[in-house]
This record gives sequence, structure tokens and C-alpha cells, in this order.
Amino acid sequence: MSEKSGKAFDFKLFRRLITYTNPYRLTFYSVAFSAILLSVFAVLRPYLLQQIIDKAIILKNNELLITLIAFMLGVLFLEVISQFLFIYFANWLGQEVIRDIRVKLFKHMLGFKKQYYDQSAVGRLVTRAVSDIETIASIFSQGLFMIISDLLKMLVILGYMFYQSWQLSLLVLMVLPVIVYATRVFQKKMKVAFEEVRTQVSNLNSFVQERITGMKIVQLFTREETEYANFKEINEKHKKGWIKTVWYNSIFFPIAEMSSSITIGLIVWFGGLKAAQGDVITLGVVIAFIELSQMLFRPLRQIADKFNSLQMGMVAANRVFAVLDKDSKIEDNGEINLKNVNGKISFKDVRFSYIEGEEVLKGLSLTVDEGKTIAIVGATGAGKSTIINLLSRFYEIDSGVISIDDIDIKTVDLKSLRSHIAVVLQDVFLFADTILNNITLNNPEISEEEVHRAAKEIGIHDFIMSLPKGYHYNVKERGAMLSSGQRQLISFLRAYVTNPEILVLDEATSSIDSHSEQLIQDATNKITKGRTSIVIAHRLATIKNADKIIVMDQGEIVEQGNHNELLEIEDGYYRNLYEVQFATTVE
Repeated sequence: MSEKSGKAFDFKLFRRLITYTNPYRLTFYSVAFSAILLSVFAVLRPYLLQQIIDKAIILKNNELLITLIAFMLGVLFLEVISQFLFIYFANWLGQEVIRDIRVKLFKHMLGFKKQYYDQSAVGRLVTRAVSDIETIASIFSQGLFMIISDLLKMLVILGYMFYQSWQLSLLVLMVLPVIVYATRVFQKKMKVAFEEVRTQVSNLNSFVQERITGMKIVQLFTREETEYANFKEINEKHKKGWIKTVWYNSIFFPIAEMSSSITIGLIVWFGGLKAAQGDVITLGVVIAFIELSQMLFRPLRQIADKFNSLQMGMVAANRVFAVLDKDSKIEDNGEINLKNVNGKISFKDVRFSYIEGEEVLKGLSLTVDEGKTIAIVGATGAGKSTIINLLSRFYEIDSGVISIDDIDIKTVDLKSLRSHIAVVLQDVFLFADTILNNITLNNPEISEEEVHRAAKEIGIHDFIMSLPKGYHYNVKERGAMLSSGQRQLISFLRAYVTNPEILVLDEATSSIDSHSEQLIQDATNKITKGRTSIVIAHRLATIKNADKIIVMDQGEIVEQGNHNELLEIEDGYYRNLYEVQFATTVE
């Protein structure tokens, strides 16, 4: 993203934005044609007014007066029609463009690495995808075409003014540079001001989103006053950003109004004297010039105002394109589609680091035979969860090879790879939707009958049916209507119903209530049976029956074997860990 340069207009960015109108060329040209018509009609009105005064009213020609008034009404009617077409299709075009950009942006964001979301504030991304893109629409509805229309009007008006009287035209042009200069300075200042406004809007959205999401923590730790004070400070910065734009407006528009009034005075003084002397400048020309000068200055004032909209849209576009240009996607160049997966998993000398130079996995090598269950234990930060993130290719490894059925997962199509792996996480995420939709994730290939059957198989059908509306119970945002244990059961069913060949349970039993513990243990035994499973757990009692237990410490395997074998190791890591947990349980 470019720095705040204060440049009045970024043509490179503008050209890129205009390419999104290519599918709507007919509408684009129709709007442009309407703008041309409006500029022609803008001159016709003062011309007809001049003719009415000089040739009808002064000469008392009633028949010509009626004819010219009829022409005036016809011009006004056509101008209204052109204005309607111009405004409607300019806004229509803007909405079509932002729809396309928003779809493209969301699709792009769907492919980002998990690491990108680890480092990006959700509130800022929401701002980019919603309000920033909405602001881009103003480039078309209130900015670009309006400015083009106004510029055309000004050119046609100036041409007509010189045709009628070069003397009065020069009087008008004496004042014009003042407004042009003021407009230029105004544009540059507003560009910087609007960049500041958009930054503060992003900060405000991010702050509010995080505090609302974490409101339970805020209230539990009585941080209401602190967060209120923080919010006031951020809101104050947001206000100051807008005040800058108000300040520039309050300076510019009075200057423009004063310049316009001075121009009218000069026209009346000079033109009136000439008209009284019987010069070629008539009363009709003076009246027409008064209107023409206002029509010339009004677009200048409006251009400055519309340039505000254009600037805000360009700033928003710059931010949106910065996300679109972000190269944070997992390379999906694999051409192999996994079909009959047996489930053998192999890590060979795998090295990985979230931050360059700080390895989390240090040459990890392990093999999980098909249909077997391995458990991974170790202290927080040992690299347990990293293993499953790498298996699903949420992150790219630094070196080494990860394979499934002896096939390097980098050579496998990403969608195909993930369709064979189901993951149950400790922090279960449920959407504000029904239980059924949270289980199937709106996959049309999974019927409600299949969900019922799967729920019965793992023993949680009765629990779901005990809820109001059963499978059609809306769990609200993040599953707020369910307990942590109930959410965990739903996530087990979500994994099981896809019938994966490889199952990963990441701390899936670490935060459950006693009522759900037995249900979850039974569900665990059921869904891991007959399929390759990787279980990461703190509760060692839940993994005693694993075929192999891997003990990790600081990114390396320090012990491995089954439960009994590891307990026999004198002063072993697993044995010490088990004894501490057993002693705590007994106590």
C-alpha cells in the first residue's frame, strides 16, 4: 500500500479500478453519453433565457415568447430525463463494480494462510470487505462521472461565453484562478485527511469487534472502565480525523461563494454599463452571463465536494487492493486427487518456524501406520498443534517432506487433501445457525438422515433431540446457546459425518463439563475406530489406549512408545507427567 503522499490523484490506481467496468461497457458509455447531453442542455437554458429577454420581452413579441418558453420546457424535460439516466446508471455501475470486487476479495481471503489471520486484526479485514468497498461505489455514483459531467459543462459554458462576449468572459476568468487554486490545495489536503479518517475507522472497527467478542473477559476482570477510557481515546482520534475534513470544507466553500459573488458584481457593473450605452452587450446577455457564471463556478465547488467522495473512494480502493495484492496463499499446484486413502502418515525431517530463525519443529520424523491411533503429548509450545496445522497445509514447512500413503502432500490438490482429513479443535467454532447446518456446513451431499444416523452411532442423538427444535435449534453466534461440552459434541459429529480417513483431535477433551465427559469419551472411541487418528491431549487418561504415544519437548521427539512402555522409563518425561496428573487426581 502506498504511503500518504498527499498527491491529489493516483492515476495508476484509478486505471486499475476502471478495469472492473469492462464487463459493463455499454452502461459505462451510456453514462458518459448522458453526461455529454447534460453539458449541452446546461448551455441551452441560458441561451433561451437570453433570447426570451432580448427578442421577446424587450420587443414585446408574445408569440415568440410562448414559442421560446415551450422550447425551454422541452429542454428542461430532456434535461430531467438525462439526469435520471445519468444518476441511476452511474449508481448501478458502482454497485455492480463493488459487488465484483467484494466477491473477488472474499474469495482471495478464503485462500489466505492461517498465518495471515494470525497477524491481521479481524476488525480491519471486516472494514476492508464491507465499509471500504462500499466507499468505492461513491467513485462511480458521486465522484468520477459527476466530475466528468461537470468538466464537460464548464468547457461548453466557457466556449459559449467567449462566443457571446469576450469582455465579460475575461471578467469571469479573472476570478476563476482563485477558485482553481483553492480547489487544488483543497484536494491535496483532503486526500491526506481522508487517509487519516479511514485509518481511524479501521482502528475503531477493530477495537469494537474485539471488545464485543471478548466482552465476557472484560466483565469478568472488571475492565469496563479501562476499555471505556480506551474507546473514548480511539473515538477522539476518529473525531479529530473528521474535524480536519470539516476545517478544510469550512475554509474552501466560503472562498468559493465570495469569488462567485464578486464575479456577479463585476458582470452587473461592466455589462450593465455596456448595455446602457447600447453596446453589443444586451440586457439578455448580462442576465445569461450571471447564470452562466454561476453554472461555471457551481461545478467547481461541486467538483471539490465530489472530489472528496472520489478521494475517499480512492483511499478505500488503495486499502482493498492492498489486501488483494497480499501474496499469502498456500501454493495449490498439486495435481494429484487422493481417492482411496489408506491413512499412512509420514513426517520426514520436517523443519518449521512461524518466525524466521525460531524453529518450532527441529527435524521431526515420525510415521503413523494406517488405521492406528497415535497420541502426542508435551508442554505448551512443544509443537503438538503445529503438526496438525502442517498436515492440513495451513502453513508451509521450511524443509522436509510430509506424505500420506507415501505421496508428498505438496503434490496433492489442496481441496482433495483436506477432504480426507477431519479436525476437532479445543476451541470449537460454531456459526450463528442451526445445529444441522453447523454439522453439514451446508454441504448438499450430506442429508439430514445421514446426520441422524451418525449421531446415533456415536451416542449423541438423544442429546441433540433434547434441545428445542432438535437439529434445527439455532445455537446463535459462536454457539453461545450451548455449553463447551455440547459444542465439543457437535464438533465430533461434524468430523464424523464426513467419514474421513484421517482424524485429528487437538485438545478436544481438555475443556468439558463432567456431564459431557463420558459422551465425549464414547464418541472419541467410536470415531477413531478403524481410521488413522492423531490425538493431542493434556489428559493422559484419555490416551492410554493409543497404539503409540509421542512425547515432544521444544520441537523434538524425546520419547515414544505405548502407555506401559513409557511408564517403565526411569525418570522419563511421560512417566513424570503421568505421576503428577495421577497424584493430582487422587488428591
